[in-house]
Parts: sequence; structure tokens; C-alpha cells
Amino acid sequence: MRDADQRPDKRPDQSPQHRPDRRRWPANAHVAASRLRGQARAETYSDGTPAQVVVPVADLCASPGGTRDRQLLLGAQVTVYDTRDGWSFVEALQDGYTGYLTEASLGPQTTATHVITARASHAYTAADLKTPDRAALSMGSALAVTGWHNGFAETDLGFVPGQHVTPLGATLRDPVTLAEGLLGTPYLWGGNSAFGIDCSGLVQLPLQMLGHDCPGDSDMQASELGVPLEDGAPLKRGDLLFWRGHVAWVADPTRILHANAGSMSTAFEDLQGAIARIAAAGDGPITARRRLPFL
Repeated sequence: MRDADQRPDKRPDQSPQHRPDRRRWPANAHVAASRLRGQARAETYSDGTPAQVVVPVADLCASPGGTRDRQLLLGAQVTVYDTRDGWSFVEALQDGYTGYLTEASLGPQTTATHVITARASHAYTAADLKTPDRAALSMGSALAVTGWHNGFAETDLGFVPGQHVTPLGATLRDPVTLAEGLLGTPYLWGGNSAFGIDCSGLVQLPLQMLGHDCPGDSDMQASELGVPLEDGAPLKRGDLLFWRGHVAWVADPTRILHANAGSMSTAFEDLQGAIARIAAAGDGPITARRRLPFL
């Protein structure tokens, strides 16, 4: 088992220099975003239709019925450019990632008011914890709360415990503390939720919850997040360390926090031990150190 995001489409683009990265290229053989007219060949061009994810977790796939690239959570907003045979070609608004979602996972856009800040929660049929639950919800899910009953937030999906939600725009904890809330979460390739997450998802989810832009894959994060640190520079909590196809949070100068295939979970690991283990697995040394300027 390799340590983390080891697959060809998660590494820096190896294609010809000017070929666009299909992960952030809203164009396929049938349709392209209107803004790509003259750049992408397609049968038609479209401004797309706004929509959002209406299921707890939706796989964003490389092709209809294909492999999972990433996941989008309840409330994530997208632009739909084309729908065929039950699959919609979309562009995620938060990070520009493009791919395919099932048509059934999408519905009209609403205005979210709250976000799940607990590791996970449930939507119940009534404002009573003894009633049947309708859905399990992950940290980071966006909700449109329409009312409050007996300490529960009323939403289209059901009633969610008020202790598990926070108003959008409220001051949240630092991203590492949010990531620590996912300790023990199983490792899942391309995962972005409390039910399964990978290394780049563990970076993206808390940063997006804090309102910061963050791309979806570790190679993008290594070149786009923060500013580089020189080799040997002292590390502090919130720094990011990158290997070939992998990323980890610095929890403190001696430990990292990462979703990793070594333990198949989100876990703390001794920094020097992790460096040795990853090198022994054949994935090489640390390739980049980045510091987020807002931490």
C-alpha cells in the first residue's frame, strides 16, 4: 500500500506543456464552458446551470461511472454544463475541480446558513433524538436552516442537533484543530468527509470551512498554498509538508497529522519516523514545505 495520493492524475501534469489539466478544465467532447470558446473544442458552449449537492456525500468522478477524483459534501455548489445517461458534467464552485456527479445527487441551489462543525452528525425525522435518522452528515456539510425546534435545526433533510452546527461566518478554530476533529477517520482515496478522507482532503476540508481557497489535490496544494519554507527552517503548527503525492499538517515541531495509508487512518505521527517510513516505502524525501500566511 502506498502512503497516500499515489496515482497518475494526482501528480504534476506529465502531458505536453500546453495541454490543460482536465481536473480544472470545464470541457469535454460534448460541451465546454462559454469562457473557453476559442480555447476548447466542443460541440456546444454553455454558461451552465447552477445546482448543489443534495446528498450527504457525492463522488466527483473522472468520467461517467469512472474512478473517484474527489468528493463533494451536502450543500456544495456546482455549475452543471451537461447531463447524459444519469451523469452530470460539473465544475465545483469552491475550487474549480471538474468531473462527473450522478444526476440524482444534485438539486436546485439554496442559500446555506450553517455548517456542520462536529466530526459527524445526523438529520432526524423530528426534533427528537429518539426518532429515526434520515441521513448521516459529515463535518463541512452546508445547511440551510429554516427554523429551530427543541434545540434542533430544521433543514430540508431533517432535524440536526444544534450542538453540531455553527452559523456561516462565525469564528472557527484553526485548521489543524478542525483536522484533529477527524482523528481516526478511515483513509479513503479521494475522500473529503468524516466517513473517509485522504491526505489532500484533510487539508482542503478545514481550510474551506475557514473560508480559504484550497485546491483539491496535493500537487496543486504544493504549488498554490502559502509560501515556501527553506530547508531547515523551524517548523510551526499549521505548516504543510509535501512528499511525492502526499501532504501532512505540522501539528507541532515534532509531529505531523495526516490521512495516510500507513495506518489507513487520520493520525498523528512522529515527524522523523514518518520521514523514514515514507522514504522506506519508496516515496522519497520531503519535496516542499509551505507556510500559510494567515496562521
